[in-house]
Amino acid sequence: MSKFLEASDLAILTGRKVKSKQIEVLRKMGIAFFVNACGKPVVAIAAVEGPKRSASVPIWTPPR
Repeated sequence: MSKFLEASDLAILTGRKVKSKQIEVLRKMGIAFFVNACGKPVVAIAAVEGPKRSASVPIWTPPR
């Protein structure tokens, strides 16, 4: 499994196929990405899904 979104996933997420337009939309959405040597935006899956939580790590809740 890849750690990055596939080109088709990126097109669905942004609604754009042209890389410059994808970059524009990603910036507007506030999604972290970098541009590779080919000029294509690369988005880590974690940037969209959020960090994975371990079942052994309890979720913090404020005291009452």
